[in-house]
Amino acid sequence: MEPRTNQTAHLTSRRTFLQGGLALGAGALGAGLLANSESPSALAEGGNSLAKGDASILRFLAAVEIIEADLWQQYNELGGIQDKEVPGGSGNAAYTTALEVLDEDMPQYIHDNTDDEISHFKFLNAYLSSKGAEPVSLERFRKLPGSQANGARKGVKRLTNLMELTVDTSWYTRYRSSTKNPDFGDTFPQAVPGLSKGKFPAIPRNNGDLTPKKHIQAIANTAGFHFGFIEQGGTSLYPSLAQRVRNKEVLRVLLSIGGTETMHFQIWHDTAGNAPPLKDPTNGLVFPDLNAPPFGGQLFQTSLIMPEPTIFLSRKFPRVSIIRPTETKGAAMGTLKAFIDDGLFRGQSKEFFAFMRKLAKEADAARP
Repeated sequence: MEPRTNQTAHLTSRRTFLQGGLALGAGALGAGLLANSESPSALAEGGNSLAKGDASILRFLAAVEIIEADLWQQYNELGGIQDKEVPGGSGNAAYTTALEVLDEDMPQYIHDNTDDEISHFKFLNAYLSSKGAEPVSLERFRKLPGSQANGARKGVKRLTNLMELTVDTSWYTRYRSSTKNPDFGDTFPQAVPGLSKGKFPAIPRNNGDLTPKKHIQAIANTAGFHFGFIEQGGTSLYPSLAQRVRNKEVLRVLLSIGGTETMHFQIWHDTAGNAPPLKDPTNGLVFPDLNAPPFGGQLFQTSLIMPEPTIFLSRKFPRVSIIRPTETKGAAMGTLKAFIDDGLFRGQSKEFFAFMRKLAKEADAARP
């Protein structure tokens, strides 16, 4: 894949702090800056350099966006709009038809999500470079085979594996709970229990996956729930890491990009609920009727896509509609672990995992 080119500080300004006549000698202030291992310019609200922690956060986010661009490109090649805006394959009619059962606009949504993720990592890398920080490249890890079905770019090596997924579908029930929050350690049932226990394709592996009809529909259903899994992760990751940045402009970057991840998630929350109930005759995977027990009812009807108000910060406060989770401790490593558990990197090298863990560890070490 050759992606195209697109385009906090503390609330009290340190400049104001330095000029405010506080009773601190120059020696004491200088010692404090050295103790923080940051230069005054790196801590300022503007300027051309970044604090080490801010750069680490941006680098991890750029890597995540590269990974997302890679997986969305594969989805778009087979089931999205084929045009010059998002370069790729030629489309697969059987797979696209199955996706359209979830929503007739699915090809356009997939195309636009792909375009957005490419723009995100391109911008983050360009911003890092503009501040004299090192951008991120994962090109040396592009070694995984992709789909061999008609419509895919069969010879292109990938970063991600969409053909052996173990999809966590608890995000669907989590956003419908009015009494629980993962930030409190709460757990949630799987909407599609079978998807969390095996290894299933979300794209046709080859033309043999295009029939029987219930099999290709199960693959499309798996993709529908995987879309939601991926984008709810980004929806939480950006506000979680935003709490750790120092520079106001970096905070603006995270808040501005993070909001689009939430837009993506709401679309996929809506379409996943339309996955038709069925049993895959080739592997026994069951997609249940989400409008029937143990789901269904007021909180679980599939037409609901707004986050149900739930507990936040303290159980003594009234319920509130929120993104969940937004706990900042270990947010980067938690995201990487979720991707690994998803099977997204099955077949990747030890060097890839080591590189990604290093990026995640450095991002989680950032201090606001």
